[in-house]
Amino acid sequence: MSDLDDVVAFLPCVTPDAWVEAALQHQDILLIDHANCEKKAASTALNLMFRYIEQYQLLHKMSRLAREELRHFEQVIALMEKRDIVYASLPAAHYAGELRKLVSTWEPMRLIDILVAGALIEARSCERFAKLAPHLDEELSAFYFSLLKSESRHFKDYLTLARQVATCHSEPIDVDQRIAVFAEKERQLIEAPCEEFRFHSGPPLA
Repeated sequence: MSDLDDVVAFLPCVTPDAWVEAALQHQDILLIDHANCEKKAASTALNLMFRYIEQYQLLHKMSRLAREELRHFEQVIALMEKRDIVYASLPAAHYAGELRKLVSTWEPMRLIDILVAGALIEARSCERFAKLAPHLDEELSAFYFSLLKSESRHFKDYLTLARQVATCHSEPIDVDQRIAVFAEKERQLIEAPCEEFRFHSGPPLA
């Protein structure tokens, strides 16, 4: 099974074709929001590093992930600059915020939930890059195809860390049950029509 197959198998649904059509019509917004997502991904990784300093596996994986996300950010803004796209302020989608509403308040479940949410976000990003790439111009298509390997690894890193944290706890924690809870919410967010197009939005309102 390929890395992309693993991603698709993990996700609760595929991206609707209507979202892909909207992305092709709003490539300026696509790139702006993509840049924002890369910054947020790096910030999430750094926040975990500051909060969970005793978790050496987490520190190693999140340090690498943050560097890669910032490198991707640099690549996106270079493409934007080349295409004369103004980096305008853009309100975020509700996607990540809605997933984080499910995060527990007590440890270690809080950390496990954050990692599960991170796995879903990275997996969805990977799946959307793959869906979009065949329909884009040569330069942007090559860039999005180049992101698949790192994004699929990020998804697996988050998931691996979640399972490691669960096994280190004195009482059994069912990570698969938490994945199911977050996945159902993720499916709702991806399939529900949205007024505004974003990288992680649902399909546009009819």
